[in-house]
Amino acid sequence: MKTSRNYLAVIIIILTVYWSFSDMIPSVSSSKKEIKTADFSVDNALYHLKNISQKPHHTGTEEHKIVQEYLVQELKKLGLNPEVQYQTAINKKWRAATTTENILARIKGSDSNKALLLLSHYDSNPHSSLGASDAGSGVVTILEGVRAYLAANKTPKNDIIILFSDAEELGLLGAQAFVENHPWAKDVGLVLNFEARGSGGSSYMLMETNGKNKTLLTEFLKANPNYPAANSLMYGVYKKLPNDTDLTVFREKGNVNGFNFAFIDDHFDYHTEQDSYERLNRETLLHQADYLTSTLNYFADADLTNLNSDTDYIYVNFPFTKLLTYPFSWVLPMLIIALVIFIALVFVGVSRKKITTVGMLKGFIPYIISLVMCIGISYGLWQLLLIIHPQYTDMLHGFTYNGHQYIVAFVFLNLWIIFKTYSFFKEHKTTDLLVAPITFGLVVNYLIYTNLPGAGFLIIPVYASLFILAILLFMNIKKESRGTLFAILSIPTIYMVAPMVQLFPVALGLKMLLISAVLLVLLFGFMLPIFQQEKLKNGWQSLTGFVALLFFVLATFNSGFSIEKKKPNSLVFIQNSDTNTSYWASHNKTLDGYTKQFFDEDSPQGGKDLLAGNSKYNTSFNFYKKTENKDIAISNININKDTISNGKRNISFTITPTRNIDKYELFTASKITLTDLTVNGTLYDSGKAFTTDKGTLLIYQMANTDSDLTISFSIDKNIQPNITLHEISNDLLSHPKFTIKPRSEVMMPMPFVINDAIICNRKIKL
Repeated sequence: MKTSRNYLAVIIIILTVYWSFSDMIPSVSSSKKEIKTADFSVDNALYHLKNISQKPHHTGTEEHKIVQEYLVQELKKLGLNPEVQYQTAINKKWRAATTTENILARIKGSDSNKALLLLSHYDSNPHSSLGASDAGSGVVTILEGVRAYLAANKTPKNDIIILFSDAEELGLLGAQAFVENHPWAKDVGLVLNFEARGSGGSSYMLMETNGKNKTLLTEFLKANPNYPAANSLMYGVYKKLPNDTDLTVFREKGNVNGFNFAFIDDHFDYHTEQDSYERLNRETLLHQADYLTSTLNYFADADLTNLNSDTDYIYVNFPFTKLLTYPFSWVLPMLIIALVIFIALVFVGVSRKKITTVGMLKGFIPYIISLVMCIGISYGLWQLLLIIHPQYTDMLHGFTYNGHQYIVAFVFLNLWIIFKTYSFFKEHKTTDLLVAPITFGLVVNYLIYTNLPGAGFLIIPVYASLFILAILLFMNIKKESRGTLFAILSIPTIYMVAPMVQLFPVALGLKMLLISAVLLVLLFGFMLPIFQQEKLKNGWQSLTGFVALLFFVLATFNSGFSIEKKKPNSLVFIQNSDTNTSYWASHNKTLDGYTKQFFDEDSPQGGKDLLAGNSKYNTSFNFYKKTENKDIAISNININKDTISNGKRNISFTITPTRNIDKYELFTASKITLTDLTVNGTLYDSGKAFTTDKGTLLIYQMANTDSDLTISFSIDKNIQPNITLHEISNDLLSHPKFTIKPRSEVMMPMPFVINDAIICNRKIKL
């Protein structure tokens, strides 16, 4: 069977896929004409970024103060009068605390009722991240954007507050300190927050509001960013991520609306030493700049007094319109109308004998087989790849360096499966086979309506398929022209869905390839007539199989580590100061030259009893080994108060370090109820009682202003607290009592876990 008739259709599909991605991010070559404010200098922004991302600069480090002073001086150069807010904050959700050092400045507006807040955090993640993307990119975008704005001699109507928050990485503590304690917080009417969860890709707009989104969305579109990347499903995806942003604090504690502008691709760099100036994608920085310049210019003069709404809108990237929008209230009517049209078309098709009842029912067989096989193989094959390449499990992000190659490989593998499955039904009518995908689309949209209405835009591909079905039933278009026509009609479907095929595994890890498989089957089903008209004997099956094999080979070839793709590993020394016993421990599941200094394949595995340091992904130690005790110095604990009154025991104690402690962690081994918990003079949750059965009581990061840690609380006089203290210092590699062979140039500290640390454990005697 000749294939020439489908070439143009396939070219249209490929170009549409490319278009859907390119519309969501500027290119370096087009930046001068596309970036709205010509005075924004990317070179200036990169100059600042290079200066503030030389070394890790998490809260409490010397480099943190250096970066802080640099930013203060740069704000002064803009003619502003910056200040540093020093405030202890305690996060209720994670029971994390520190003394934050927020950098603040304010531009006075001509007639301000509410202020516009420009927000990004300047601390890096403990302990090895350079923080260039997360969130140095946001800091320099704001810094250069404000310079350009002021250079244009503009006087805003609204006050503009600049907040470079501290301790975001510890639990959004700087934002909390500002919202709860700074007098400017009550003036804020809207927040623009710039964030990162990787080092590249499109920057997505994610709204945060306690109400509905219509007004926020309308105002965002009036700001007219050149490359809006957003859809109403994405906030749901965002909420699935294991973290919030500073903007969440403004919404929850200040009832302030706002926009996150965050990029999430190249996720493997997140929170690692590879989050560097060199690895930040320049087009991604341009995208952040486009958001900043357009929204700053608009919202500096917009009415920020009431951005709430009683209506939610669907929104999605759409060809030629940037964002297609319509009310949530349309979701059900659009679904009902589509269902009515579908029933009518099936009835007419059966009446005209262009659809057969038996053929229609048989058409569900290949569709269901394709769906089940694509989901099953995507899940099962990824699990098999984790067995073949166990080093992948040490990348806690869940997204490997060759992750994009795997995405392409799985996409084409699933296409091969679909083509192969449908090849056994080559004699069936296209109209018969199209009934199943449309039925599935309607079912999916009903589930969307009842569970996730933000994805209601997926009814649009159903309408496109209904239109194609109507053409097949009522029009006699030449067979050689059908593929091209149907490809054109499928452009909105491809444009909307194609980026989401990549989005889920990038955002949530390659385990989400099964979600991509579902989307791909859905997408293919809607476009089935493009290929089915040639009875699927057209070479596309062989081509997709070849491409899948090629990318699996490429991914396998690139499965190792190198200077540009470092292997993460971890090592800690744990000393129980009560029993004078010590252990080496590692979170790694695969050993390498660094970890093999202390472990071998016969070393005990598990280490769950070695409770030492919280992990973002709740990972426990995998290897551990008993070793000689090093008699590491421990902190002094002084009981300031221990009294009983009104049935309550009131306790206060101070922990004073005798070495350079980065963090203290307090755990309880039994159920305990505390009231009036106070940390360095700051009251936790207004003194309200809280109960925990077992686990974290407090995690305190020592800040540059801290010389000790004072904790006080009240408990029932009949309860004996059973509290363990962990003293953590990130000086394992430099401590004189240890001789450790350094990592090779293809290794780096594992993120999200306590690493390169000395951890001393002991009971607090109360």
